[in-house]
Amino acid sequence: MDAVKKIAEAVLYEGYILWPYRRSAKKNQQRWTFGGVYPRAYSEARGEDDPWIMQTQCLVAGEEESKVQVKVRFLHVTEWKVGRRNGEDLEFVEELRVGGELYLPWDEATEREITVGRFELSELLESPKRVGIDIPGGSGEEPLAEPTGEVAGTLVRSWRTLCGTVEVEAETLREGTFKVTVRITNTTPWRGEDRESTLRQTFVSTHTVLEVGGGEFVSLMDPPDELREAVRECENLKTWPVLVGEEGARNMLLSSPIILYDHPQIAPESPGDLFDGGEIDQLLILNILTLTDEEKEEMRASDPRGREILTRCESLSPEELMNLHGAVREFRMLR
Repeated sequence: MDAVKKIAEAVLYEGYILWPYRRSAKKNQQRWTFGGVYPRAYSEARGEDDPWIMQTQCLVAGEEESKVQVKVRFLHVTEWKVGRRNGEDLEFVEELRVGGELYLPWDEATEREITVGRFELSELLESPKRVGIDIPGGSGEEPLAEPTGEVAGTLVRSWRTLCGTVEVEAETLREGTFKVTVRITNTTPWRGEDRESTLRQTFVSTHTVLEVGGGEFVSLMDPPDELREAVRECENLKTWPVLVGEEGARNMLLSSPIILYDHPQIAPESPGDLFDGGEIDQLLILNILTLTDEEKEEMRASDPRGREILTRCESLSPEELMNLHGAVREFRMLR
């Protein structure tokens, strides 16, 4: 289960914030590029590039008594404002320094998870099972105090309402083989806003984790010959299902907005997530360590997760840095 969690977390935060991990960097001006499920009205106004539906279809080898559980995970964009205290008044500003620390307004994210099941396949064959997504909007405040204890400012985090559904159904293909469909829809009301504002009403970095008991998933990348046609007929919309877990395990499937291979693994040498699977850890870390003091300060102030990356990189020992130099591993070619 740990291997599955690590991969799911890497998918959840892929592209969350990119090198050089600062708000001012051009590549961080347009974020949340993977796995977006947008409000239906916005999607229908924009076209297929910004979908309001994500669908996974996969095959299960088992019996009608086999049980399936589905977890849908995504990020909920949270607006982060910085306010300066002036008596009872709060003035929102572009930057604020309190107690020697710099604070900058930006967007961060809250993790959300929706669970459907466990249901026997027989139940899913009779009728789809639906779970509503109903997350009310809200806000929270965090006071910023000087070393003297005087409150000089406030961090204000706010998030918007999200609405939608997760629907799970099954159909029999032949004796002992079933097709399972998971459909995620975003029905959040949309007020005609631009893309940046609409992202705060979007399921971001959406992915689905499926688990089966008393059966196993069929690899959609390397299926047995007798199921190749059934695999080709699976309609996966904006997502890519792969087997996950230890090599050879077939009880769990990750349906990811990023193309992966079966049983993907996090390199054991990696000291932690850098939110950029397309880059080499060693190069990213060395680049981080060569930032100027001013650049590091902005990195710390831009996002709490960026601050954590900087702290982790600066604490690596020479031996840990050498372990990033390279490794040779075998891989299996698909038929």
